[in-house]
Amino acid sequence: MSQSELYVSLDIGSSSVKVLIGEVNEGSLHVVGVGNVQSAGIRKGTIIDIDATVQSIRKAVDQAERMIGMKINEVILGIPANGVQLQDVKGVVAVNSENREITDDDLDRVMKSAQVMSVPPDREIVNIVPKQFIVDDYGEIKDPRGMIGVRLEMDGTLITTSKTLVHNILRCVERAGLNIREIYLQPLAAGTFALTEDEKNHGTAYIDIGGGSTTVAIFGEDRLLSTAVIPVGGDHITKDLSIILKTPTEQARKIKHQYGHAFYDDASDDELFEVPVIGADTKDQYSQRYISEIIGVRLEELFDLILEELYRMGVRDLPGGVVLTGGITKIDGILQLARHVMKTRVRVHTPEYIGVREPMYSTAVGLIRYAHTHEEYFGKLSDAPPVTAMESTVPNANNRNKQSDRAQEKKPGLFSRAKNVFDNFFE
Repeated sequence: MSQSELYVSLDIGSSSVKVLIGEVNEGSLHVVGVGNVQSAGIRKGTIIDIDATVQSIRKAVDQAERMIGMKINEVILGIPANGVQLQDVKGVVAVNSENREITDDDLDRVMKSAQVMSVPPDREIVNIVPKQFIVDDYGEIKDPRGMIGVRLEMDGTLITTSKTLVHNILRCVERAGLNIREIYLQPLAAGTFALTEDEKNHGTAYIDIGGGSTTVAIFGEDRLLSTAVIPVGGDHITKDLSIILKTPTEQARKIKHQYGHAFYDDASDDELFEVPVIGADTKDQYSQRYISEIIGVRLEELFDLILEELYRMGVRDLPGGVVLTGGITKIDGILQLARHVMKTRVRVHTPEYIGVREPMYSTAVGLIRYAHTHEEYFGKLSDAPPVTAMESTVPNANNRNKQSDRAQEKKPGLFSRAKNVFDNFFE
């Protein structure tokens, strides 16, 4: 393992917090540790209780640590799309070197020049996504390094988010005793690898149905074009089942996953299952078809909301179709229902890695793959190991505070380093 690169991703969701430890060897990813706990303190992608969120992160980290017997020090953090705004920007610099060969320094300068714009005080820059580089009026260049020129330009998209949202997330990660290696926008990192090259080029909606909210990301021309968040997710189905069946929430969640079906016409009406009733010793019996009507109505509403959001975003055609992911997409019949409502091609994305072959892990896997590709392009981004031997770091309060102090020292540079903002352009 020591000869391979290790990455640890942290996906803080409304329904669960996931930690993945991935070993990348010669371009192949092997998941060696997984932590997945039910989250607390988060509603619809927004942190409402820092202490509860910190505890959820620590529990997920502890789970993953126990799988590999090592201590996690550093994570790749995903930022949700809540409140994200995309804005076109342009950078222009003169090539510095005497022989006019474009170098890493020129790239850094042109990307920094693209950030010289007024960003409102309540906004935080997350990433800059280049669309193209232009060398002396020759455009559509992906990597200008090594080329000869006098003038270097970059057209890109600036991604900003709510300063309050991102700083609250950073505070939770730091208080959990973790350093932050890199920060990426979740749908950018996940969608880049969940979609095929044709889907990213032709125009595709990447839809991640989370517990408390659903993220819609539009890809086209090999880049992220726009993103939005709908405050409806899988937890709404759980709540519907709990209320209608008069059963505890946790029991409703189990019923949803074990017996759930999204398409009424294909659901079974033969087999019955028992459901405990709140405040009673008796159990009621229901068929899969009965609960499929409850699930189907809520999902149909969600797909209608997605169509409305696509229309609001100005999307009139999706040649690449729709790609669904998220924990709820495991439910039988969801593809049939999505195709019926959205009238386009729909598929479900599931990571193809042992241990995480579940749609709920799409973002956590995407963060690791994105970080590795980023690192390959720029060279090693961090000298500190993401994990260390358990004996070297005893999880006491003093160590937690020291790690938090180190994370706080690192924080001011997270959004200013040029290589942190050069993101979606190394494929």
